[in-house]
Amino acid sequence: MSEAIRTSDGELLSVKLKKVESRRRATAFLLVTPLLLFILIAYIFPIFQMLIRSVDNTEMNQLLSKTAIVIEKWDGKELPPEEVTSTFYYELKDLIANKKHGKIATRLNYEKGGFTSLIKKTARKLDKFDENGNFLDQFMDVHKRWADIEYWLALKRGTQAFHGRKYLTTFDYEQKFDGSIEKIPEKKRINVTLWLRTIFVAVGVTLCCFILAYPIAHLLAALPTRYANLLMICVLLPFWTSLLVRTSSWMVLLQTQGVLNDILVSIGIVADDNRLELMYNMTGTFIAMTQILLPFMVLPLYSVMKTIQPSLMRAAVSMGSTPFNAFRKIYFPLTYPGISAGSILVFVLAIGYYITPALVGGSKGVLISNRIAYHMQKSLDWGLATAMAGVLLIAVLVVYWLYNRIVGIDNMRLG
Repeated sequence: MSEAIRTSDGELLSVKLKKVESRRRATAFLLVTPLLLFILIAYIFPIFQMLIRSVDNTEMNQLLSKTAIVIEKWDGKELPPEEVTSTFYYELKDLIANKKHGKIATRLNYEKGGFTSLIKKTARKLDKFDENGNFLDQFMDVHKRWADIEYWLALKRGTQAFHGRKYLTTFDYEQKFDGSIEKIPEKKRINVTLWLRTIFVAVGVTLCCFILAYPIAHLLAALPTRYANLLMICVLLPFWTSLLVRTSSWMVLLQTQGVLNDILVSIGIVADDNRLELMYNMTGTFIAMTQILLPFMVLPLYSVMKTIQPSLMRAAVSMGSTPFNAFRKIYFPLTYPGISAGSILVFVLAIGYYITPALVGGSKGVLISNRIAYHMQKSLDWGLATAMAGVLLIAVLVVYWLYNRIVGIDNMRLG
């Protein structure tokens, strides 16, 4: 057996190479550590907090901690015993003294409508309660709703530390107090409609962007560099303008008395008393979103088409193929990486769009992102908002997973 190879300092060469490789990996890791920390702090941690908030109810559990313990033992078949009502009385009294009863009123109202006014009315008359008397009777004297067992069941359910009922609401379902799951009343069903509308808009805008971007990218790739750069500036020009400004411009263009309708009327295509309705509907939403997201489809397509040799098409035609068949069998398949990259980019951006559908589409252009903003800003049901955002995140991850399974993430070409 030959002698092991050693370095000049007498150390085994294999050991020396392992040490060098370890130092190289450690150096590379240290270089990317700031980026990893940024992603962790600015992306991973907020998403984790969002997912936790969708099932978190610890604030209510802490505000009514003693009530949560005693009411958990109650079977819910009859009105609660004195232990529950007395504990709730004393904790509600402390919350009123600390001016925190408004929080529990709002949160309990998510479980059972009418709880906000019930808590507020009870809070005004709580100082008249006789602490030596029957608390349940005194609660019922304040308001007849306290005689309804469902309000006490809502209190029991509302003090649970964690629950996933917001995800049911996201799809227009609700969990009854007996544990059964049913659809919410028909007049309140809106979330499933918004989900379907959001997917329809995202897919439709992606398709429109592809139809418009493909010939544009092909033209950019075929033109000489001098002219291609000039046209590329036109493609990138919208990026230099605020999204809100671009959306507002479309509102000016598309309204009934807007520029587009005025032009159509002036050239006689549309009668003055029969102007096109392009605002506050899906038509305006599609037009505005397609124009705004078009560059995100053009750039990946252009980056792929620029690498395709024109001689391939000429060779196919010279060997007897028609230009259409040469395009269909040679050129188009070679652009698959750009098509898939642009499609997934536009789809992911479109599925979470907010400003443009709200301004241009009006009530008919409301998407799930607008509903999330409503619960965050107006109804203050952050649990439901974060549950919807969580479902939206999962939907995007599923799209990425499907893309990776069908196309392969390694085949993505963005530039």
